[in-house]
Amino acid sequence: MLSAWRDGDPEALSRLTPLVYGELHGLAQAYLARERPGHILQPSALVNEAFLRLLEWQPDHWQNRAHFFGVSATLMRRILVQSAREQHTLKRGQGALRVSLSEASDVAAQQPEGADVLALDSALDSLEKLNPRQARTIELRFFGGLSLEDTAEVMGTSVSTVRRDFRMAQAWLYQQLSRPA
Repeated sequence: MLSAWRDGDPEALSRLTPLVYGELHGLAQAYLARERPGHILQPSALVNEAFLRLLEWQPDHWQNRAHFFGVSATLMRRILVQSAREQHTLKRGQGALRVSLSEASDVAAQQPEGADVLALDSALDSLEKLNPRQARTIELRFFGGLSLEDTAEVMGTSVSTVRRDFRMAQAWLYQQLSRPA
């Protein structure tokens, strides 16, 4: 359906929306389950915001399903970080959103509990300066919920490279997020 939308089929978007919305809602529920209780964003609100931003993209940018969900992962990360910054500002530093890395799929058991979204975003930005491919791997796997195979497809690399990058990035992030503030 992404290909049909990209090729100009006006009905493709209306057929695609319910399918994509359901998968994005599942991702949003998983992300927000790791947040603190009473989080201001609800899964539907996160999906709606992400979906609106996705519609701003030109359909010819979509290479395949994995690419679509990779972009979705990036957008959801940005929305969560933006929300965390706004909440942090409102509470003058006392309300940073919490995301437990230990609950993310395939994230090592030794990940620090309760690493907040702002710290994670900052660490990912630092990692991106050192190794953009490793940062993108974490973003796609953690925020996008993509499998190793889908991540490899989006990045145009092998599954073994994605696995290696993911392990290295996990170790680096663990070190960064374990440091005292």
